[in-house]
Order: sequence, then structure tokens, then C-alpha cells
Amino acid sequence: MQALINAGGKGTRMGACGIEKPMQIIGGRPIVGRVVDALMGSENTDRILVSVSDNTPETEKYLKSIGIETIKTSGEDFVKDLHDSFKVLGGRFVLTCPSDLPFISTREIDGFISAFDADTMESFIAIVDRSAFSKLGIKPSYTIDRFGSEWALSGVSIMDREKTLQGIYLRESFYETDSKEFAVNVNTKEELNRARKTVNGIRAHTQT
Repeated sequence: MQALINAGGKGTRMGACGIEKPMQIIGGRPIVGRVVDALMGSENTDRILVSVSDNTPETEKYLKSIGIETIKTSGEDFVKDLHDSFKVLGGRFVLTCPSDLPFISTREIDGFISAFDADTMESFIAIVDRSAFSKLGIKPSYTIDRFGSEWALSGVSIMDREKTLQGIYLRESFYETDSKEFAVNVNTKEELNRARKTVNGIRAHTQT
């Protein structure tokens, strides 16, 4: 399956900090590099494309320096950027992932892909139980109600590329998880600081 990482947004919620959001350093690596590593490690992905824009020139430069394929999009309209990227990719289904999931791992990505059924699904969306956010002390920016429970969108999905390009509405199926690897998005300075503290805590635990 081919994969698309979205890294061309303005990152307005992060505020002015002099560094593009995908290039923020967590655990010694830019966030986008951590996402790339997770996808490259999967035996289920055979091509990775990252969408960049004039909003993220340093991100584009970094990705090219490590040999990752990029596509330049407007960075103004998510749907248009998605369509432009899908035109470059091939195959019926594409795995999409934001560039701001610093803890996403190959193991979790493979588990998500393994749960996808190409015969019955058109859009497969990873959603995170709100309880996972409570444990992490994080407040999700947007939640949906599903059978009386609150779930947050992780940004990770598998989409029918061909039907998307045809403008056909995709039937939604959901992958329910309480994994912090899907839960931690870095959209604000507060979330960035919390993610860095989490990495430091993991390092301290492994060294004791």
C-alpha cells in the first residue's frame, strides 16, 4: 500500500516559534522524521509520499536530504492538497497520516493496516478513546460521538484513492484504539512540551 504524509499545513495553532511544525525536535529527531521512520519500517507500505508547501520549505529540504519523495501542494486547502497528492500516487487504497504524530510506530501502523478489509471498506479511520487523553493529561481538540462515547480523530486513515478522485462520498469504518501512539498530536506549544517530557520520561525509565 502507498502512503501519504501531510506536512504542508500552516501550523497556526503552534503559533510563531521560528520552526515549522513538522521540523520540531522530539527525541532528537524532527517529528516528520519519526513518522517517516514508522511508515518505512512497515512491510505493508511500498511507497511514501510527503505533501509539502510554501508553508514548510525547511521540511521539504530536510525530506529531500534523507531521500524521501515529496509533492508541492498549495497548503491552503486540505481537500485540494489531498486530491493533488492522490493523483501522483497509485493503487486503489492509500494510507494517510499527519506529520505531527511523534509516537506513532511501525507496530501500530501494521496493526491498523491489518484490521483494514479492502473488500468491505472504503474509508477506514483511526479514532482514539477519550479516556486515553485523560490518562495523558491531554484535551483533544475535536471529538465525535460514537454509540454514546467520545472519540478523537487521530488523522490516520486508509482511503479509496480512486473513488476520492472521482468525488464519490466514502462509507466510513472505524478503528477504535486507546493507544497513546495515535493519541498524541503536536498542534500547540503545550502539546509539544508535553511530548518532549514524555520522551524524556521514557528515556529516564529505560536507563534505570
